[in-house]
Amino acid sequence: MAEEKAGRDGGVQSLRRAFELLERLADTGGEASLSELAATSGLPMPTIHRLIRTLVQLGYVRQNTNRKYALGARLIRLGENASMQFGTWARPLLAELVEATGETANLAVLERDEVVYVSQVPSKHSMRMFTEVGRRVLPHGTGVGKAILSQLPAEDVRALLDRTGMPAYTDHTFTDPDELLAHLAQVAAQGYAVDESEQELGVRCIAVPLTGTPAPAAVSVSGPSGRLTREAVSRIAPLVQATAATLSTHLAESA
Repeated sequence: MAEEKAGRDGGVQSLRRAFELLERLADTGGEASLSELAATSGLPMPTIHRLIRTLVQLGYVRQNTNRKYALGARLIRLGENASMQFGTWARPLLAELVEATGETANLAVLERDEVVYVSQVPSKHSMRMFTEVGRRVLPHGTGVGKAILSQLPAEDVRALLDRTGMPAYTDHTFTDPDELLAHLAQVAAQGYAVDESEQELGVRCIAVPLTGTPAPAAVSVSGPSGRLTREAVSRIAPLVQATAATLSTHLAESA
């Protein structure tokens, strides 16, 4: 019993605090000093210094030349593997969405300012969207990206856009931050985003954000504009919303 208590009070608590620091670093969107981490975490400075030193040694945190700290490269493999496993778990629900809509269903998450597609079930039609699992795109020019951004505070969206820029994928891509933010308010109000050939000409996409997930994510249905008409959007959007709600609930229950 004494060993178990020592393990609970020492090892587990230290592990919890280490992950809290990693999450605080992630929340900064870039880097933070020890004093900033102390202010946001409420942990004593000696504790933070000890934990950060260990995380740096393991490669999960790095110290920049300005002596501030940021997430380390060793987390990339963990995050990517977790995302792909999430995609595998969600695939049966995406398959049901394809059966109901006849179009390609996708699941994407926000990683390091980019949207990465982690799962896809293709349409049975010969003409379909050719986004593939593992593809990374900037969020301002995609349906899933806009759905995800619609759930973030405006200041966080502006900071992200400052870091990534807003290159035009097509003539329909949003390239002005103010116009995009106004559009995102509409997306949040209606509960889904529509990509009107903003990523790829001739392709329309309906995307719905997941809620309560550890990482920002969205599910979408995409297809040629000639088949996925504006009239079809009103019919298909509720189906995508239902799938997003089911995925969100399952994730909340397993958390």
